[in-house]
Parts: sequence; C-alpha cells; structure tokens
Amino acid sequence: MENERIAKEKERIDKEKENEHLKTELSFLRSQVSPHFMFNVLNNMVALARKKSDILEPSLIKLSSLLRYMLYETDEEKVLLEKEIDYLNSYIDLQSQRFGSKVKVNVTMDHFDNSYFIEPMLLIPFVENAFKHGTGLIQNAEINIELKAMNNLLQFTVINQHDNSSEETKDKTSGIGLQNVRRRLNLLYKDNHTLLITNRDNKFIVSLQLNLH
Repeated sequence: MENERIAKEKERIDKEKENEHLKTELSFLRSQVSPHFMFNVLNNMVALARKKSDILEPSLIKLSSLLRYMLYETDEEKVLLEKEIDYLNSYIDLQSQRFGSKVKVNVTMDHFDNSYFIEPMLLIPFVENAFKHGTGLIQNAEINIELKAMNNLLQFTVINQHDNSSEETKDKTSGIGLQNVRRRLNLLYKDNHTLLITNRDNKFIVSLQLNLH
C-alpha cells in the first residue's frame, strides 16, 4: 500500500512538472508571435501621420484593439473564437491599409457558434506569413483567407501568391511564425488537428482543420 501511495504521489508530481513545463513553453511561444508586425505598423503610422492621412485615426484605433488583445487576452489558456476572429480581422484591415491597392485581399468568414474556444493567436501567423511572402515585388498580389466553423470543426485556409524562384519564400525560411504555430498545435491539439502546407503553381497554400473541444 505504501509503495502504491508513493508511486501515485510521484506520478502526480511528474504530471504537475509536465504541466508547468507546458505552460512555460506555451508562454514563450506566445511571446514570439508577430512582435515585428507591431514595429511595421508603427512605422506605417508614422508615414500616415506625415501625409496627414485620413485613415491614421481609424488605424490607431485598430492598433489599440490589437495591443489590448495581445496584452490582456493572450494569457488565457483559451479565448472565444469570436475574439480571435475580431483580432484577425483588425490585423487584416491594418495590413490592407498598409499595402493599399498593391494587394487584393479576399476574406470569407462563415457564421459560427459563439461558444467555441481556441488557443489565442493561433491563426495569425498563417495570415502574417501570407502578407510577408505574398507581397513585395509580386505583380497583382492577391491573398485569400477563408474560415468556417461548425459542428465543432474549424476549417481555415490561407492562399497567397509568391515567386518560386525566390529563396526568401521557401518554407524553411518562412520565419519563426510557422514553426511556432506548428509546435503549439502539437502541444495543445495533438491528434485533434490536421495541418497541410503546400507550395505549387506559384501559390503557397495553408489548410488547417481543428477540432474545437
């Protein structure tokens, strides 16, 4: 009986250590997400201010909501999918303002159950990657973003054009963002997700299926 009690206690302690390690790693991974985006946006704000642009004020409001979400919501283990989508839309709006007519952005967000929860800032790296590698010197750049959530299943697709001949667009150098989100998916969703990333016909395609439980 004593040996059994000791074994159970050891198992409990090991489990607590494992959970603590997981929380620490997740906290670190979250802290890596998109920090340079904020610098890019702030630089864009400076440019808008110099031009005395009419979109400066709404851009600052959107930036404020992004910062509020990053500072106060992302410490939670899960957030409402609705909040994550609001953050995603604000990010897309800011980037659309930044690139203007240089990039055509098509967004489709289907209706979803407001009771769904998701790991915070899980989707944004895919969209950030699309803007990072799907713009620049590409003529008539276009980014397509589609999200559907129903019956506890989230389907998220991001498609962007890119130049296959460019070393910069290869997956191995697509940045911390995709490596980060892959690791978080494996830690939190394990067998409850499918992530497919393909590169063909000058298009980079991300397809994520996630069981929302």
